[in-house]
Amino acid sequence: MSAGSRSYTTGLWFHISDAVRRFFSGDIWYSFCHSPSVILAALVALVFILSALLAPWLAPYDPFDLATIDLLDAELPPLWLADGDPRFLLGTDDQGRDLLSTIIYGSRISLGVGAAAVLFAMLLGISLGLISGYVGGAVDALIMRVADVQLSFPAILIALLIDGVARGVIPKELHDQIWFYVLVFAIGISGWVQYARTVRGSTLVERNKEYVQAARLIGIHPIMIMLRHVLPNVMGPVLVIATIHLAIAIITEATLSFLGVGVPPTSPSLGTLIRVGNDFLFSGIWWITIFPGIALA
Repeated sequence: MSAGSRSYTTGLWFHISDAVRRFFSGDIWYSFCHSPSVILAALVALVFILSALLAPWLAPYDPFDLATIDLLDAELPPLWLADGDPRFLLGTDDQGRDLLSTIIYGSRISLGVGAAAVLFAMLLGISLGLISGYVGGAVDALIMRVADVQLSFPAILIALLIDGVARGVIPKELHDQIWFYVLVFAIGISGWVQYARTVRGSTLVERNKEYVQAARLIGIHPIMIMLRHVLPNVMGPVLVIATIHLAIAIITEATLSFLGVGVPPTSPSLGTLIRVGNDFLFSGIWWITIFPGIALA
């Protein structure tokens, strides 16, 4: 590793460690530790994330393993109701799959799509926001006008439009193989504007500060100035937006799947489970919809 690379790595690590230190000594962490409702919400989110990540070890059954599925076990009620089966704590769905296992695996799919979509939207929004704020002029005006136009439409409508176009252009066999990337692209495109506008505003402030002016005078390339000097100082608000956007992305995926244009029926996401269970909701088989809905909430 060259001296320049070591210097850059050391400087980046210093910025990260300093940001972590300021976070844990700041008002946000203090307020978090003294708010029972926030702590409870964080614990629920942590349980949801860990359950999704550890699905193969936590789920009683594998809903993708046909050997564990029996149609004779279809639509069994939860354990505590009459005719409940001790093997299935929350009952079974219309295909005879254990509902608890299906929810855990469905959470994994929903969380994976949501996290990937947030990462894509964040990278796209940060890139366009940095360029817009640092370059300015016609480039800034063009990017912000596109953002304004997109903000005039609901995010779910944009994601639905992109997914619908992809289904019309891509052959069904291929779409069934790349549905994850299509969903990530659709949801990510619908959410980049918030990141871009936030980063642009912070970049407009940072670009006129002395350390940026000094970097320009000594001939540092504009891309390096944006990435090394401006970006670390605008990441605070971006991370806050990302935490909120993750929940929105998961809800968007569930909505698309509920409408039948998201995750394929063969993959048990939370939205797919709710859509399938909706057909049985008023016939007394309420658990197929209610329990996935509670997990999504």
